[in-house]
Amino acid sequence: MVLVGSSVSVSRALVDAPLFATQAVRYTAAALILCTLARASRIPIARPRGREWLWLGGVAATGLVLFNVAVVRGVAHAEPAVIAVAVAAVPIVMGLVGPLLEGGRPSRRVVTAAPVVVAGAVLVEGTGRSDAAGVGWAALALGCEAGFTLLAVPVLGRLGAWGVSVHAVWMGALMSAGLAVLVEHPAELVELGPSQWAAVGHLAVMVTAVAFLLWYRTVAAVGSGRAGLLTGVAPIAAAGVGVATGGAVPGPAVWVGLAVVLAGLALGLRPPGAVRAAAPGPAEARPAAP
Repeated sequence: MVLVGSSVSVSRALVDAPLFATQAVRYTAAALILCTLARASRIPIARPRGREWLWLGGVAATGLVLFNVAVVRGVAHAEPAVIAVAVAAVPIVMGLVGPLLEGGRPSRRVVTAAPVVVAGAVLVEGTGRSDAAGVGWAALALGCEAGFTLLAVPVLGRLGAWGVSVHAVWMGALMSAGLAVLVEHPAELVELGPSQWAAVGHLAVMVTAVAFLLWYRTVAAVGSGRAGLLTGVAPIAAAGVGVATGGAVPGPAVWVGLAVVLAGLALGLRPPGAVRAAAPGPAEARPAAP
């Protein structure tokens, strides 16, 4: 989520670049990196079967393609904070829907912590102006961000983090390339400057190849509901990277939001069986009889 947060500042370098063409390059490079690493590590990549193709296609279409469209089109109708705040509501969606997809029930702890994390993220990002179209794009961004994780839940068990990452990324590359040919001029890629190619490289390596693996391994380990709380880290990371790259120092509301997010994470991510310190009872206080 820190890597995802860093993508906000990095992506500013690509505002004038062809959207789908640059994303196609990003995902193609990420797919090659993942396949190379898997082969070097002797990690087998299982081939999808039956309905798994549909789930993976949904992950690629929502989390990799439509999400980028929603963000880029959304900021034309709304301030970036509006889109960010909408995406920050992901913990609530994942906390409620994720456990159902995994065959369980929403955890009371996660359901309680999710609004706390969202409230903190809202304080970090702030609020902004928007029109009706901006609200619609923000809602789409929220749905796509949730779909990136929730649609992967049914296939994570068999394919694992490596399989889901590899297949979703190459599918996203094909979808982006097809859209680039239909609605853009891919030849404009030759006009990108060094800083723009550096941004594409960062997005491909860190925000896609590395972050996807880390994220899906986390979802498989702790469940989508608890993992969803960690999305609250992304706005904090975005604010921090903004300062590091020359932005303004955050105001008091951001620091309060940081504390609220950390409190929500501590509440929601604490293991259910955490041992509570307590004074020894009478039987524990007395030494055992010889």
